Amino acid sequence: MNKFWIICGLGVSCLSLPVLAAVKFGSSLESSGIDALKLHKPPYNLTGRKIAIGQVEIGRPGMFGLDKAVSKNRALSPVAVFLRNAPAKSNSGVDPHAYNVAAVMVSKDKAWRGVAPDARLYSSAVGSTKNMGQPEECLSAQHIALQNSGDVRAINFSFGEPLNRDPRAEAVLDGKALLTLCIDWSTRVHNVVYAIAGNQGKGGIPIPTDNFNGVNVAFSSRREGIFNKVDVSNLAGNNQGVSDRLVGKEINIGGRRSIGLVAPGSNIPLLNPDGKLNKSTGSSFAAPHVTATVALLQEFADRQIRTNLPNWSIDSRHHQVMKAVLLNSADKIQDSGDGLRLGMTKTLIDKQNQDWLVSDAYQNPSIPLDAQMGTGHLNAFRAYQQFLPGQWQPSAPVPSIGWDYNTINAASSVEYALAKPLKQNSFVAVTLTWDRLVELADKNNNQQYDVDESFIDRGLNNLDLYLVKADDLKSEIAACSSMSAIDNVEHIFCPVPATGNYKIRVQFQQQVNEKIQPYSLAWWTVPVK
Repeated sequence: MNKFWIICGLGVSCLSLPVLAAVKFGSSLESSGIDALKLHKPPYNLTGRKIAIGQVEIGRPGMFGLDKAVSKNRALSPVAVFLRNAPAKSNSGVDPHAYNVAAVMVSKDKAWRGVAPDARLYSSAVGSTKNMGQPEECLSAQHIALQNSGDVRAINFSFGEPLNRDPRAEAVLDGKALLTLCIDWSTRVHNVVYAIAGNQGKGGIPIPTDNFNGVNVAFSSRREGIFNKVDVSNLAGNNQGVSDRLVGKEINIGGRRSIGLVAPGSNIPLLNPDGKLNKSTGSSFAAPHVTATVALLQEFADRQIRTNLPNWSIDSRHHQVMKAVLLNSADKIQDSGDGLRLGMTKTLIDKQNQDWLVSDAYQNPSIPLDAQMGTGHLNAFRAYQQFLPGQWQPSAPVPSIGWDYNTINAASSVEYALAKPLKQNSFVAVTLTWDRLVELADKNNNQQYDVDESFIDRGLNNLDLYLVKADDLKSEIAACSSMSAIDNVEHIFCPVPATGNYKIRVQFQQQVNEKIQPYSLAWWTVPVK
């Protein structure tokens, strides 16, 4: 069972405006956005065929043949729609917002195609928020995760819970809300990437943005037609203009960063149920770009597995692999054409117009993610390039670009020796991902969550990541490192100090739960030619 989750914001800046068919700017799928249209065309031909993805929010998109609202519009065809964990009733729960979000993923409209127009979408509406809470939201999510015989690769969450509805006394964003624990549990048990819309506006919907195992998505706006700036409506970290009173209320306590990726979300042209076009803004529309990109990558992975190509196995379906690949391939600083910045296509700037090279994440090895930018801006084509070389184990020298899914024992290290020397002043990107361990307190032993059950947080093992010069056996000083004690992502983006041979080291620094830790690693380097 292989799934990925994406959770999206319905804060005050989730705006919709009518728009003429002749939109000023093109699709967010073009090279100015996430560069996914290239993957739809030969020789790639990736559109999400046969890949199941999911959607959970308050309402649901209409389904042709079931709902009158879409009786004249076949641009979007979910495989199945539900009310929580039961089949949806005709003409009930249909919601334009849910339709907009679904259209980003799977629209077949010729003018405004979704990121993965041939993916199989399963959607569940939680229903009225008055009577429904986190238990019902968890139940809905689990139900979607179990569709398609338990093979749903990605799930989009375009809503969340305000803290004032959390039943805990003095509730804060500490990773312990029921829905947050549910997502981190489901990520591991159902093998799902949760891509989660970042919090936005004032009072927003912060739960479950305090998850560990998903990918939280902030949204970008255009400058001169290019999606390359973190929109001002996104909530920043507490070190970048958010007052202390919001710590725990709108952003995570303890300094743990929330955002993993940025994706287009400002003035996005979207299809309505009636077939007309809207322009909308919000992290609700950024997250589905990530969800559906997973579908494109997973179609490619299944194709590689079917043809028995070397370096491809069902490990490619693992949620940690997808997270590492997406985060490591993100755009940070535009390449000048010499390839030294890994061919990145755009420079992303934050709300203060600062780029990655002046961020604390770049300068401080204990901070893997930028508070506003995460690891950078989603680029579907670069994610494909990161994924393409396949899986490489540490038992033999590895190519300059690749990924692995593996395990590490407590108090040990695993080393990946790069086969070719690295070029001085070229950049290296390496991302390490692993899960917080959350278990179900399963009262009736049915191995499924029920609304009267809870979860057990068993904490997070601490892994660290190093780039080490391999030429000098006497020297074990790392050229670059990522050593967060609180995150389950480590991320290196640094220039190579001197031409030479290097190795990537994964270190199991501190055991908190199990002594064997599964992890995924993705790397992108520039070899000497």
